Amino acid sequence: MDVLARYEPLVDDPSAFRAACERPLPSVLRVNTIKADVPRVHRALQEAGIGFEPVAWHEGLVRLTDEDASPGNSWPYVHGWVYGQEEVSAVPAAVLAPEPGERVLDPCAAPGSKTTQLAATMDDRGLLVANDNNLGRLSALRSNAERCGVTNVVVTNQDARHLSLRPFLEDETRRKEPFFDRALVDVPCSCEGTIRKNPTALDEWALSHVEGIAGVQKGILTRALEMTTPGGTVVYSTCTFAPEENEAVVDHVLGGERVDCELEPVALELQSSPGLTAWADEQYDPSLERARRIYPHQNDTGGFFIAKLRVTA
Repeated sequence: MDVLARYEPLVDDPSAFRAACERPLPSVLRVNTIKADVPRVHRALQEAGIGFEPVAWHEGLVRLTDEDASPGNSWPYVHGWVYGQEEVSAVPAAVLAPEPGERVLDPCAAPGSKTTQLAATMDDRGLLVANDNNLGRLSALRSNAERCGVTNVVVTNQDARHLSLRPFLEDETRRKEPFFDRALVDVPCSCEGTIRKNPTALDEWALSHVEGIAGVQKGILTRALEMTTPGGTVVYSTCTFAPEENEAVVDHVLGGERVDCELEPVALELQSSPGLTAWADEQYDPSLERARRIYPHQNDTGGFFIAKLRVTA
């Protein structure tokens, strides 16, 4: 099946969309402000002979100008000054924008790119609970957190659909829910938007898999909303184009009975498209146009979906 053709009706320029998906993805580094500031990292990269250019919408990101560069072997990387992170992958944490001292949940955290970004945004203060159900991937998360100097993180190994406070809070009075000020729900998905980084991502694509994983995503998002205080913010994101995993999942919680929430506009400096209010024979809540879709041809990045929810009760 030509999976990309499935989404051509959604984009403004199908030819540019397809051409971008077939190009290699630019390499991007994020400055880890827990250990170094942006000017210092720029000087370090220059001293290491790594060519780069700043990313306009985020001062802490740089694109490498040398396709053959190996920043993982450089001393700024080894010392945790930079983190290799795809540009559009930095959007969800920037939209969530946690404050120092807050309590933040990252239920699908491994291998840690967004976790370490959240910690840096929080100035490494407050509580950041980083969970993943894959014990092997948690090893990478812990290694990345240690390299980046993160100290405000608690790592847990649970099914994100059934997260519990008990494993990491000893005080019974603090286990009462809701507990978190914010949550970043970057769920496992079909990864269609990563095709530029992983050209074989669509080789075994199946609609049954998309529909099956959407059920898991609904459970994870619902649980994160349940654990977030009224007035708190939950950002839902995926790296797929599939409406079944994006708008349909958010529409499910908007019409659910377990948590009252509403969509807020997502303000982005990157070029993006509004969320869908209909797909095939499905109709979604009209407020889903407040979500954003980022296609590869719009900013020369991977593909992403971001929705910002406010818990109301």
